[in-house]
Amino acid sequence: MFHTPNLTGLRKKWIPKRINEGWGLQHMKLYGIDDEIILSGYGISICKICLSDYQLMSKELADYYGRIHHAVCSLSFQILPDPHNTAGYLMDWPTSNGTVSPLEDPENFTSYASTVLGPLIQPTQTKPALEQKSSDGTYVYPVAQFTPLLKPDASTEFPAVTTILRMLSTSSAFSGARWLFTAGYFNIHPVLSSLLIASTSTSHTESTTRGTVLTASPWANGFYGSPGISGMLPAAYTHLSARFLDRVAEAQRTNSIQLKEWRRGTVGEPGGWTYHAKGLWITLPREEHPSLTFVGSSNYTKRSYSLDLEAGALVVTGDQDLKRKLGAESEWLQKESQAISRDDLRRTERRVSWNVRLAMWIVEKVGGAL
Repeated sequence: MFHTPNLTGLRKKWIPKRINEGWGLQHMKLYGIDDEIILSGYGISICKICLSDYQLMSKELADYYGRIHHAVCSLSFQILPDPHNTAGYLMDWPTSNGTVSPLEDPENFTSYASTVLGPLIQPTQTKPALEQKSSDGTYVYPVAQFTPLLKPDASTEFPAVTTILRMLSTSSAFSGARWLFTAGYFNIHPVLSSLLIASTSTSHTESTTRGTVLTASPWANGFYGSPGISGMLPAAYTHLSARFLDRVAEAQRTNSIQLKEWRRGTVGEPGGWTYHAKGLWITLPREEHPSLTFVGSSNYTKRSYSLDLEAGALVVTGDQDLKRKLGAESEWLQKESQAISRDDLRRTERRVSWNVRLAMWIVEKVGGAL
C-alpha cells in the first residue's frame, strides 16, 4: 500500500479520513498479464460509466508499465493480517525497500524515490534507427506523473498534455479541430483550462476550433449522498464548473465551448449510475473522427499534477478503423448528457452554499486539492 509523503505529522492526525485522499494517493490503474497491459481510468467494480480503458498488446509496453508497478511497490508498505488490530491488518515497511518510510522521514523517502522512478520514465539514451512511419499506423507514447516523488520533477504527462493543447491554440494548422475533454470530477488544472479556452475563438466559422467538456452531474457523482464532509464534493464540483463557464464567457468563447453534464438516474437509487470517465479526444481539421487521445488514470486536475501518482499514454493514430472506434467512444459517452449553461447553475437548486465554498478554501490552504 503506497502512502504519500505529503500526509504526515499533524496533517495525518487531524485531517478526516473521508477526505485525506486530497493530499495525494497512488492513482494508477494498471492491469497486466504476460505481454498485454490494460491502462484504465478507474478501479474495478467502482462505477458503471468508466471509459478510457485501453488494452495494449505489446511486450515493450507491458514491460515498461510492469517496471513502473514494481518500482512503486518497492516504495510501499506491505499489508499483513493482524487479528489483534481493530482494522484487522497492519502496515509493515519491508527492510528490502531500500529507504525509510514516508511517515518516518518524508524528505529522505522522496530523495530515494526520485532515484528509483526518475530513470524509468525518461527516454532511453540509445534511440533506435529512424524508420519510415506509416501514415495509417498507431503510435503509443507512455506518460507518467510522479510529482510528489520526483525532485526535480521529471514527470512526462503534464508536459505532453500542455504541448498538445498549446499546438491547438497557437498553430493555424489545427484551426477547425474539435476536442472532447472529460473527467468525472471536474477540477481541470488552470493551465489546461486556459489552453483549451485559447484553442477556440470568438468567431463561429468552419475554421473555428470547437470543444466540449463532459463531466458528471451531481446526481452521477460517486460522492452524492455521502455522509459527512465528503457529501459536499458534488456541490464543490458544481462550483468549479460554474467558474469554468464564467471564464469561457469572459473570453467570449460561449459559441465555441460547451459544458455537458452526464446523468443516468441518481446515485444510490435503483438504476442510478455513476460517471467516472476521463480522457481527451482530438479530431483534426476536415476529419470526421479523433486521431489523438490521452488515456489512463489522470483526472487532469491540480491534484493529479502535484499530489497523485498517475500513469497513462498518448495514442496517435492514422488507422481509419481505430479512429472510427474512438469517434464512437466519444459519441457514446455523450448520449446521456445535456448541455449546461451559466443560467442553469444559477438556479436555486444548483446554488452552492457558503459552507461548501469555505470547506474548499480550507482544503486548499492546508495543502490539499480536489
